[in-house]
Amino acid sequence: MSIRRWRRSAHEEPDEPDERWMASYLDMVTVLMCMFIVLFAMSTVDKDKFEALSNSLATGFGQKSSVTVDAAKGVVVPADLLDEDAEGFADVPLVDARAEFDELSALRDRLRKALRTKGLESTATLTIDDRGLTIGLVSADTYFATNSTVLTKKAVTVLDAIGGVLVDVPNQISVEGHADHRTAAAPFATNWELSTGRSTQVLRYLVEDQGLKPTHVKSVGFGDAHPVAPGTSSAALAQNRRVDIVVLSDAPEEVRRLLPRLQAAQHPN
Repeated sequence: MSIRRWRRSAHEEPDEPDERWMASYLDMVTVLMCMFIVLFAMSTVDKDKFEALSNSLATGFGQKSSVTVDAAKGVVVPADLLDEDAEGFADVPLVDARAEFDELSALRDRLRKALRTKGLESTATLTIDDRGLTIGLVSADTYFATNSTVLTKKAVTVLDAIGGVLVDVPNQISVEGHADHRTAAAPFATNWELSTGRSTQVLRYLVEDQGLKPTHVKSVGFGDAHPVAPGTSSAALAQNRRVDIVVLSDAPEEVRRLLPRLQAAQHPN
């Protein structure tokens, strides 16, 4: 074999096909698969989980300082997502409940100030519970005479004080009438009609005299099913002849359930 022919044979390519291109192809397919998985995950994103992931990634890349780690989920938790009294993610409903409680507390303070200005602070109870803010027209001084739906002068004075505050409240308001346990007499067939008549009179006064929007107010009668004072004394009967004005919370149920807990924490026994 000549030297020229030997050199040509040495540089000839092998007969087997070159498959090095497959490595690049597989890398590209893997990247595409990851991209479509991410796009699918983003199309069905859970807001809370997305925020948790976002903060975790931000911490991992050094944009947020690491405070603590949720070992159960392997996520680094920034300080703004930590609850004050517990480790881990802050309870989102609890955060919303605190905001709702603050709004109701501010309304309660305004009502107390309005009643205090007219020397009527002891004529109504103001309670925050899982329904919202309840204004109880309950006192030793009766707001209704026996078997009557006519508002007494005391009731009118109190409604004048609180109506000026409630007129600007956007929440729905439930006016709820109650009767004492004694059997109703004519013109009322039962205590249901009597209690409903009392709530309707309060509703009409708030709407017609104080300017509350009719679309924001409803009237309910509970008869004698929900007494607040036991016994048959005159004072107990007077307190059970009452009307509750409930400023209904418009927060979700899971948020409203936490309001009594916040109320108890503010006024521990």
